[in-house]
Amino acid sequence: MSYKKTEFGKVRGGADTYLYTFENENGMQMAVTDYGAGLVSVIVKDRDGGRRDMVLGYDSAAGYEGDNGLFLGAVVGRNANRIGGASLKINGREYPLAKNNNNNNLHSGPDYYMKRIWRVDKIEENAIKLSLFSPHMDQGYPGNVTIFVTYTLTEANEVLIDYEAVSDTDTILNMTNHSYFNMDGHDSGSILEQKVWIDADAYTEADKYSIPTGEIVKVEGTPMDFRTPKKVGQDIESDYQAVRYGLGYDHNYVLNGDGYRKAAEMLSEKSGIKMSVYTDCPGMQFYTANFVNGEIGKGGTVYQKRSAACFESQYFPDAVHHYNFESPIFGVGETYRTRTGYRFEVV
Repeated sequence: MSYKKTEFGKVRGGADTYLYTFENENGMQMAVTDYGAGLVSVIVKDRDGGRRDMVLGYDSAAGYEGDNGLFLGAVVGRNANRIGGASLKINGREYPLAKNNNNNNLHSGPDYYMKRIWRVDKIEENAIKLSLFSPHMDQGYPGNVTIFVTYTLTEANEVLIDYEAVSDTDTILNMTNHSYFNMDGHDSGSILEQKVWIDADAYTEADKYSIPTGEIVKVEGTPMDFRTPKKVGQDIESDYQAVRYGLGYDHNYVLNGDGYRKAAEMLSEKSGIKMSVYTDCPGMQFYTANFVNGEIGKGGTVYQKRSAACFESQYFPDAVHHYNFESPIFGVGETYRTRTGYRFEVV
């Protein structure tokens, strides 16, 4: 294992940012920046020994600073996904939030964690631990919280992401990583021919603004069913309400099982690369880049609609308003801790 630190450019105000690149004995690389604690690249070998970058992104911090709501590679918090009506109640007190997605709150914005410089607390040959202090009422949420995110590259060709946080006030803690994956490489175009498997018998029904209704719907017999691997494009244009509302797939899946387990796979038969997604979270948002339109990314690549997929581990969206969803509210001194892993192999 080895790592190197390089300059990643200045952001507004003149602050310097850095890129930390790790490489294992198999030649797999993982690159993370202290700007937003974002995942910038994941380079793996294909079946022919060629090297491909699995994640969409930008060449410098300025690109991530200019990211206008796509969240490429972003760490999202305090709360990932949507809160209906941009308001939540904790211990009887109402907390209004920014309305940055119709009348709702999306990814805690617009003062995103991905637009802040994180502190590098610890760095090893194969891992980096970053932290961010989020003060009381930051983004509208109560509680002083110090958040830790650790990225680890293993010799088993895994990228592990560990989150940890403790608040001095009851608050919501629900973080995710918003990386966009393409098993043929970030610059290869559409993923519609790639296959996805998701270990979920149900998904959370949502309205046309992607706010859950509270109903949990079985995937069986619907275009939402990925329990048998199928091409992303097979049903993505189907006349099914959930798919029409999402303009493709943009839905929270109710993952089977408990604890840290395999939740999903993505495979390209062209490159031979397969990614397995592991998490200990109850849900996962599967999103097929439906709103990407002409974004200029790494190496001048123009990213388009459905050029990647996100696998965002999480508590269910809008869980604070649905008693039947597992709660993302953590009490004073209670540790929020979760792990998500992405493992790559050639098949």
